[in-house]
Amino acid sequence: MGVPERPTLLLLLSLLLIPLGLPVLCAPPRLICDSRVLERYILEAKEAENVTSGCVEGPRLSENITVPDTKVNFYAWKRMEVEEQAVEVWQGLSLLSEAILQAQALLANSSQPPEILQLHIDKAISGLRSLTSLLRVLGAQELISPPDTTPPAPLRTLTVDTFCKLFRVYSNFLRGKLKLYTGEACRRGDR
Repeated sequence: MGVPERPTLLLLLSLLLIPLGLPVLCAPPRLICDSRVLERYILEAKEAENVTSGCVEGPRLSENITVPDTKVNFYAWKRMEVEEQAVEVWQGLSLLSEAILQAQALLANSSQPPEILQLHIDKAISGLRSLTSLLRVLGAQELISPPDTTPPAPLRTLTVDTFCKLFRVYSNFLRGKLKLYTGEACRRGDR
């Protein structure tokens, strides 16, 4: 057997380091543009959503948590500048990270937190950190605060009261706005 090609080796190494929340300095700068990377995080989010799919009877949060609204008006999204899309994605990722951390704290304060739920919360925290790092490498963070611009429109939000709804928002955000943004940013970068 031959030695794996260098890009494949870097991809595998990056996928091993990313879940640790470590910055992947040796990663190819456009790793997020490899659809397999984003699909891995989407699959983990969908798995968490499926585990908690008994929304009515499933574990409830002891307080409501604010999350980003994941609805996408595709006509409006396509007309947005990539900078506007970046702002919406960064704000959404930030709010989603806060929501998952808040859910983790609520779970830690419960009498007997289910281990499987704790596992998916931990995976979500790790995944969001990794995605944030990958978007930084893509250069998205620089797009959100260019000088001499008007402040961004406030992020649309909603509240959730169950872990199922929280993980559904997480899954929908990755499959929706994040995937749309990275697709467009990667296409523009390839030109």
